[in-house]
Amino acid sequence: MSRTAAWVAAVLIGLFAGFGPAAVSQAQQAPGAAGLDAGVSRFLSEARSSWSDLNVPYEDGKILHDLVVKGRFRRILEIGTSTGHSTIWLAWAAAKTGGKVTTIEIDRERHLRAVANFKKAGVAAYIDARLGDAHDLVPSLAGPFDFVFCDADREWYLRYFRDLEPKIPLHGCFTVHNALWRGDTGIQRFLEHAGGNAKFRTTIEVGSGEGISVSCRISE
Repeated sequence: MSRTAAWVAAVLIGLFAGFGPAAVSQAQQAPGAAGLDAGVSRFLSEARSSWSDLNVPYEDGKILHDLVVKGRFRRILEIGTSTGHSTIWLAWAAAKTGGKVTTIEIDRERHLRAVANFKKAGVAAYIDARLGDAHDLVPSLAGPFDFVFCDADREWYLRYFRDLEPKIPLHGCFTVHNALWRGDTGIQRFLEHAGGNAKFRTTIEVGSGEGISVSCRISE
């Protein structure tokens, strides 16, 4: 082989070196990810005005999705599935971070409707949907959880936080819905406790106007 031919061969090898098994795998995965994004986005858009049964508004679902993606959270817990709107947003984010959502719903009918919605949205593989009383289930969960979303009985928000605080690692976050319901005593008790907890920094995302409080651990 001449020097020129050898040089051309070396250049070609260098150009195609990136197309080994890893690159091929990435190329194969990309369409799947794009397909999931398109499918979930279409489902959420088409169902946007049809959610009821105490589901979060679309704007608040998007906030949850963005918080999980930005924080690269993977071990996600949701207390209060309803029929699955917020769960789908969380699961969509978990699909991007390599995570999974454990969600708890006490009402059997809502639980079954949620499971059906997860399948329609294409995110069922990223969700562990549990039917039961969160008062009993939450203390029994092993954790850790680096992102918690609570949208259940507001008078129990503080109790949920106390049960889960030891299971939230550094930089993990505990979020609750309806944080701007100033007249709600359960919300107020939780916000006073979280705001005075030196291990967490609490902020509020306005979103739809109902508010999502975000309490993230800043020290052990």
